[in-house]
Amino acid sequence: MNRRKSVQLKHPLYQKMKDYVYIILGAAIVAISFNVFLLPNKVASGGVSGISTILDSVFGWEPAYVQWAFNIPLFVAGIIFLGWQFGLKTAIGTVFLPLVVFLTRDWEPWTLEPLLGALFGGIGVGLGLGTVFRGKASTGGTDLAAQIIAKYTGLTLGACVALIDGLIVLSAAIVFEIEAGLYALIGLYVTSKTIDLVQVGFGRSKMTLIITRKQEEVRDGILNKIDRGVTKLQAYGGYTDDARPILMCVVDQTEFTKLKQLVKNIDSEAFIVVTDASEVLGEGFKRD
Repeated sequence: MNRRKSVQLKHPLYQKMKDYVYIILGAAIVAISFNVFLLPNKVASGGVSGISTILDSVFGWEPAYVQWAFNIPLFVAGIIFLGWQFGLKTAIGTVFLPLVVFLTRDWEPWTLEPLLGALFGGIGVGLGLGTVFRGKASTGGTDLAAQIIAKYTGLTLGACVALIDGLIVLSAAIVFEIEAGLYALIGLYVTSKTIDLVQVGFGRSKMTLIITRKQEEVRDGILNKIDRGVTKLQAYGGYTDDARPILMCVVDQTEFTKLKQLVKNIDSEAFIVVTDASEVLGEGFKRD
C-alpha cells in the first residue's frame, strides 16, 4: 500500500497538479497580503504591486487593472525576447494574482500601522512568492523586465532586480514621504528572507571539514557514536606537501556540539572548519 502511494505521488500528473496548486495558492497569498497590509499603508515594496500602490494613490487607478496592464505586456515581451520557457505556469501566475487582488479589493485592512503593514505584508508576499517558486513558476511582472534588461545590457540579474525595485522605492519616497520609502525597504528585506525560508525550510545543518592525524579513530567515532556518514577528501598540506586527507561530515545543529567534543577527545590538535548548510537533501536528512 505504501509503495503504491509512493508511486502515485511520483506520477507526472500528480506533480503537475501539485505545481498548479502551489501557483494558485501562492498568488492568492500575495494578493491578499497586498490588499490587507501593503496597499492601505502605502507600502510600495517593489515590483508591479509597488507601482500599482503609487498609481492608486496619485491617480486613484484600480490596482488590479494596473497590475494586469503591466503583467500581461511584460509576459508577452518575455516570450518575444527570452523565449517560451515561461510557459503556462507563469501565465497563470501573471493573470491570477491581479484577479485575486480585484476580488479582495474591498477587504478591510488588517492594520493601519505602516511598520506592521511593511513587516506582515513582507512576510505574506514572501510566503506567497516562495510558494509560487516551489511550483516552478513566477508571477511575472518586473522580474521579467529584469531578465530582459540583464540579457541585453550585460548587467547581472540581481543588479537589474535591485535597480528596478530601487526606482520603485525611490518613487514611493518622493510621492508619499521618506518614511514610506523606508517602510518599503523593510518590506523588501522581509520578503526576500521569507522567500529563502520557504525555499530551504527552518532546518539548518552544519558542514564540518576535519583535518586530523587520527583520521580512522575520528571516522569510526562519527560513524558509530553520532551515526552520520563521513566523506574522505584527498588533500595535501600547503607547507609540507604531505598527504593530509580531510574528513567532511554534515550534521544537524543539535549534533554539532557532540561532534566537536568527540573530535577534540580523540585529537585535541585537530583542525575543524564549520560552515552553515542551509539545505541538505539525502539519506538521514530531508527528502526533496
